Amino acid sequence: MDKLMDRPWFLRFTALALAIILFFSVQADDETNSSTIGDTQDILRDVPVEVFFDNENLVVTGVPKTVNMSIDGPSNLVQSTKLLKDFTLKVDLTSLPMGRHTVKIQTENLSDKLDVRLDPSTVDVFIEEKISKQFKVDPELNERLLAEDFYVGKMEVEPSTIQVTGAKSVVESISFVKVSVTGEPGINKSFERKGRVRVLDRDLNKLNVTIEPEEVTVKVEVKENSKEVPIVLRERGVPGENIVIDSVFTDTKTVTLFGPQKTLEDIDELRVDVDISKMKESGTVELNLPKPKGVSKLSVDKIKVNISVTIMNGEDPPPDVSITPTEEDVTKEFKNIPVAVKGLDEKYSSTFLKPSDGVVDVTVTAKEDVINSLDASDFDISIDASGTDEEGEHAYPISVVAPDNVAWKLSDNEVTLEIKLA
Repeated sequence: MDKLMDRPWFLRFTALALAIILFFSVQADDETNSSTIGDTQDILRDVPVEVFFDNENLVVTGVPKTVNMSIDGPSNLVQSTKLLKDFTLKVDLTSLPMGRHTVKIQTENLSDKLDVRLDPSTVDVFIEEKISKQFKVDPELNERLLAEDFYVGKMEVEPSTIQVTGAKSVVESISFVKVSVTGEPGINKSFERKGRVRVLDRDLNKLNVTIEPEEVTVKVEVKENSKEVPIVLRERGVPGENIVIDSVFTDTKTVTLFGPQKTLEDIDELRVDVDISKMKESGTVELNLPKPKGVSKLSVDKIKVNISVTIMNGEDPPPDVSITPTEEDVTKEFKNIPVAVKGLDEKYSSTFLKPSDGVVDVTVTAKEDVINSLDASDFDISIDASGTDEEGEHAYPISVVAPDNVAWKLSDNEVTLEIKLA
């Protein structure tokens, strides 16, 4: 064996064999390393997609804003692509007509050594004509935010119309253009506020359109519940000796009441008592208006009442009418006008003792055209028994509500009632 190993040809053969084994071992390692580098893979998420089309005249729907992209290739290329993101994903629609199309998402500036897969790789797009249209803006407010007894008088929007631009099919589907205003609960005064305009279809879905302007100003007028009622003057007391009351009237015919709606519904007039017992001459008196229970305020607090009187000479008999007629005045008598009993507690009943039939006559003096337009129903003759709290005979002064610009005289100035428990 030693002799064999000492021979030159044996040594040469052994060296050649070792060299061949070493060569194939190194080549296998290189192939393994090369295969490992080429198999690197990564996913880029939410990569933006650019869309090219005539955006002045057309609208495109269906193209996603971003897609996910898988890349496979050499490690150095994969890493640089992920970090630099110097490539582009695009959808080119410049050569396509209006309508529906299925198009492929294209890539630019990516190495040919990379294997690229997009999710999705194709998209269904709809190319439409772009149009603009004017719409009126409708304001809205949740009225539950209003304070009790207040309501919305009116709402105004500035500007009142806006321009909507978008795809023709979308603009034509618009059913509502609204702006909502809000605030803290308990709103009790007018205000103005800015709000964003909302464009909705008939199912109240928000539509993807361009709005100009996007914000508008809403002016809200808030009012308190109110009701206008007539003012009714009631004469109280008995005129002094030799004093005849010719007329009692006011230029303020109505007053506005404010308060809860239910309270206002029960009020049809505002009665104002006028004390004539102290009148010695004609004149004007200022009276405070009574505020009914439950009413928060009145439009006016005071009124001026004009009272005309005639002072009689003790030796002269009283005239038949309250004002001496002139050549232009005429006199007319309205007979048997019933006297209404008001304010008597329901637990009592009343019977007229004087006048026994409960009616009076009214002699009226006025211009002829006024007289001709009158009838008995124009005179409200009543007595106020609201203070009665016991049975027996009671005398009450008669109150008269008569048209303006007439003079009148009653056949009786007071009535006597017998009050009994009902």
